[in-house]
Amino acid sequence: MRAPGYVRRWRSGVIVALVLVLGVLGTALSAVALHESAQRWSRAAYAQKQDLITKVVMAELGQYGVTLADLSASMGAQPELDATSFAAITAPINSFRLPGAIAVGYVVAATDVRVGDVQTEWRRRGGTGLTLTPAAGTDQHYFTVLTRTLDGSPPEVGGDLAATPEVARTLRKVLPGGLVEASPSYRPPDGGDPTFTVATSVLDRSGKFDGWVTMTFRGRDFLGPGAGMLGEDQVAVKFVDVSADPPITLVSWSSPARTDPGLRVARVGLPADNPHWMLVFRPTVELVPASQAWLARGALIIGGVLTLLLTSLTATVVTSRDRALRHVDRATAALRHDIERRETVEQQLRIREEELVGFAGVIAHDLRNPLSNVIGYSELIYVADQGGLSEKQQSYLTRVRGSAALMQRLIDDLLDYATADNATLRITEIDLDQLVGEIVTERLDENGANATIEHVALPTVPGDPTLIRQVLDNLIGNAIKYTPLGQKAQVTVEAVSPEPGICRVEVADRGIGIPPEQHGEVFNAFTRAEGSERYPGTGLGLAIVQRIVQRHGGAVGVESNPGGGSRFWFTLPTVVPD
Repeated sequence: MRAPGYVRRWRSGVIVALVLVLGVLGTALSAVALHESAQRWSRAAYAQKQDLITKVVMAELGQYGVTLADLSASMGAQPELDATSFAAITAPINSFRLPGAIAVGYVVAATDVRVGDVQTEWRRRGGTGLTLTPAAGTDQHYFTVLTRTLDGSPPEVGGDLAATPEVARTLRKVLPGGLVEASPSYRPPDGGDPTFTVATSVLDRSGKFDGWVTMTFRGRDFLGPGAGMLGEDQVAVKFVDVSADPPITLVSWSSPARTDPGLRVARVGLPADNPHWMLVFRPTVELVPASQAWLARGALIIGGVLTLLLTSLTATVVTSRDRALRHVDRATAALRHDIERRETVEQQLRIREEELVGFAGVIAHDLRNPLSNVIGYSELIYVADQGGLSEKQQSYLTRVRGSAALMQRLIDDLLDYATADNATLRITEIDLDQLVGEIVTERLDENGANATIEHVALPTVPGDPTLIRQVLDNLIGNAIKYTPLGQKAQVTVEAVSPEPGICRVEVADRGIGIPPEQHGEVFNAFTRAEGSERYPGTGLGLAIVQRIVQRHGGAVGVESNPGGGSRFWFTLPTVVPD
């Protein structure tokens, strides 16, 4: 007994609503998952950029410290430091080697009563025309008696660094010796760019304090362009002196891209235990490739369109069915006592149902065609192009086709890797000599005169012909592929019997070889040996080989080939186990 008409209409509405809700929910979940994936990718890329830039900046800072310490040791080793020896010691220093450095100086201390004696002494040591100018308001002075500029500006000697409190405090701090310390940033008297001074003490050969060697840096040129080049347009970086009050931004590597609101500004103190400077990282939307950024939106659009189409199809089918049932009800009530008429009506209904099935098939076919066209358009454009595409468009099309081919190879390898462990083995007797001969013929057809492949008489063993062929083709193909450019591939395939009931097949080459410490790792999935980065591959071929051989009850390994190259081997039982 059929339900009343209003019940059927209610059920139809529920079905359509359910299809719509499930479609919307699936689309939303897919979009959210893709968005979260893009965010995880951007967070990982952001952290990697921070770590890389921080390491580069720390290395640069370390280079500055080492250079200043070397200068201190060289000056302290002189019997008597004078203008000539100072010039010779500082001659290798330049602003290219130390970005931002504008001057190297030698500083001595003096009280008010010692100013004249110090001036006389350093004039004797080559400071011709040296005039010491004490700063007012203090009895302790720090005079620059020797200097060499690195930015082409005229040298200035005789000035009292006590007039710059930031530098004076730093000189007193490093007085015990051994420390390399940077002063807080300050603006020079002429109001130029923020500047800071790095200083360390100089001890003479007896270990007695003699003075300070200083290096002055202009903030905007400090550290060079390295951090900006690493950040590219993806991360904007600021280098801030937090020891100054208030903190001063010394140099900025900006990005034209807008800030990514989904990631926080990061701050890293340098050095970490007692920060003197701070790196401030601002992430931009360029961290996420445009293709990934559009994945979630694309999923929403495509999912929404498919949901609407599926909902429309469901509504059409359900409404048509309800309409047909209503026709049946009316015909049955009107022609209850007319059997022939009822049969006619039922026949009409059956025809209508067949039409609905055909209608559904047509709709489904029309939905599949656009999806197939999307896959084929790139190949069609490439084949049909008669010079109408620009070089840039051709480059994009080549990238699309290349990426598709690479993805197809990866998918094929992944499928082989997934099925190699559980595919049904069809064990038959395999003539290895014939099988290798077929593979050699195919490979020589591909590589021609660029390869020489030799194989001696090989035995017959039980196994799955398709899978064992895949093992040998992988090993021989690798032996040819991983041969240095310009060198002819030399491959030898042979078999030995290390013990009764075991056949060991060996494939030797004269290729790039594999470091001994990686012999046990190359059979892991997605692992590639050192030196193979310049050759195409997915890192799954040897993992597939290992799975197939293990399924046959054998083992696989690799050894260095005497004279160069590698020798891959695998074993197979010569008798099928009970």
